Amino acid sequence: MASPLPLAAAPAARRLPRLPGGRALAGFVLPLGLALGWEIAVRAGLAQGRLVPPPSRVLATLWGLAESGELWTHVLASLSRVAAGFGFGALAGILVGALTGTLPPVRRLIDPSLQALRAIPSIAWVPLFILWFGIFEASKITLIAVGVFFPVYLGVAGAIAGVDRKLVEVGRVFRLSRVALARRILLPAVLPATLVALRTGLGLGFMFVAAAELLGASEGLGYLLLDGQQLGKPDQIVAAILAFAALGKLCDAVLVGLTQPLARWQDTARESL
Repeated sequence: MASPLPLAAAPAARRLPRLPGGRALAGFVLPLGLALGWEIAVRAGLAQGRLVPPPSRVLATLWGLAESGELWTHVLASLSRVAAGFGFGALAGILVGALTGTLPPVRRLIDPSLQALRAIPSIAWVPLFILWFGIFEASKITLIAVGVFFPVYLGVAGAIAGVDRKLVEVGRVFRLSRVALARRILLPAVLPATLVALRTGLGLGFMFVAAAELLGASEGLGYLLLDGQQLGKPDQIVAAILAFAALGKLCDAVLVGLTQPLARWQDTARESL
């Protein structure tokens, strides 16, 4: 009787070999295809390209801004605001989320108010923060911190509340102290959801910095957007949007790279796909 091992190994043998960096390159197929298609359409006269400029014009605008140094000034201004707001908002979200997740009386006391505040649009905070903190950096960083706080808070509080009760009971059976229980059971259980919440908060931080810079800034990618709108330069607007996208993706990749070792112990289905 033939051994079943060759049959089990047959599907794996038929898999196509994976090229190095193939997964990363696959993410560029869709945007590059759309950009190339629009460029061809404009050059062939099938579209005007006045309100939505072709990629060649956008890249020329980006190159001109980079050569003059103006692009780097705006990028650094936005990046510093997002970094400061993300730091304050993430720290506050983790602390408050841990409190409400572990202490039910605290959750019943403050969670309803936080949920109500979460529903307020970001633009509604701008006049109040300008009145309180002025038009300079404090109001912008506070607005970004508010945007980062809520997803991090929800992620941490929800992860703690969703920890399997049986895991906690096992820790108590082994007579773990509160510190050991938190370090060996609660922290590993909530860490994956917390890392996802941090990525979500970082994305909202870039959304909120755009809102802050649109309403009161002399530099930053949001200001570059507004300047292009006021001067009727769609190529500059699209260039600023692309700069936002590239900067946000780069920061997200850095965050994932820094936090991935913390969750390396996970044995997920993604590793086998």
